[in-house]
Amino acid sequence: MCRYCDEPIPDPDDAVLVAHEGGNSGPGWNIWAHRAHADLVEPDPAAVRILARVLLVQAMRS
Repeated sequence: MCRYCDEPIPDPDDAVLVAHEGGNSGPGWNIWAHRAHADLVEPDPAAVRILARVLLVQAMRS
């Protein structure tokens, strides 16, 4: 499934690995997109917020 358009990717040559999401109780899964959509996939907003908080805390400590 394409992360951007939520459509199946029937041609393996058209699939581009864009991310990996870790799992709580296992290895997680890969995130794929059509080659034409790979640069349109946005980062996960929850992960961006978490990273921003971590970076702010680290900046305040130093």
